[in-house]
Amino acid sequence: MFAFLSARRFHGLVAFCSFALLAVAFYMEYQMGLEPCPLCMLQRIAFFSVGVMSLGSALTASIKVRKICSWVVMVLSLLGAALAIRHLYLQSLPMDQLPACLPGLSYMLDVFPWQEIMQAMVMGTGECGDVVWTFLGLSIPGWTLVAFVAMAVINLVIALKVYKAAN
Repeated sequence: MFAFLSARRFHGLVAFCSFALLAVAFYMEYQMGLEPCPLCMLQRIAFFSVGVMSLGSALTASIKVRKICSWVVMVLSLLGAALAIRHLYLQSLPMDQLPACLPGLSYMLDVFPWQEIMQAMVMGTGECGDVVWTFLGLSIPGWTLVAFVAMAVINLVIALKVYKAAN
């Protein structure tokens, strides 16, 4: 009855959801005019990484590779969730406690060393504290947190199921 709920199909679903969320992010940026902040860009990278690893797992026939991919996707999802939590924290701060806004990313890439750029992106900037869109009371990082946690849980279940099947 539940034979259609295989690990390969779940990874295919996770890959589809990751790429669909990226499509929504690009729609929000280019059609709705919402500029992504540094934490948004890092969360996009996390979704892309999750999508690529999940797609690779969905396309492989090896149980061992699928198990490894499940653990990698779970870790990537947890890193994405941590970024979303940081983003939500910045959105909860009063305006006077937000970090300073930084120049644009293209300028920073030309002037600053990559270590400072990465630190600034992970820590967030003043624009990361702006709530520019909500749906059902959750902002964009709130929804990304939900997606990352769901993907982490799904991959934990897949990893443990594949592990049991391999033994």
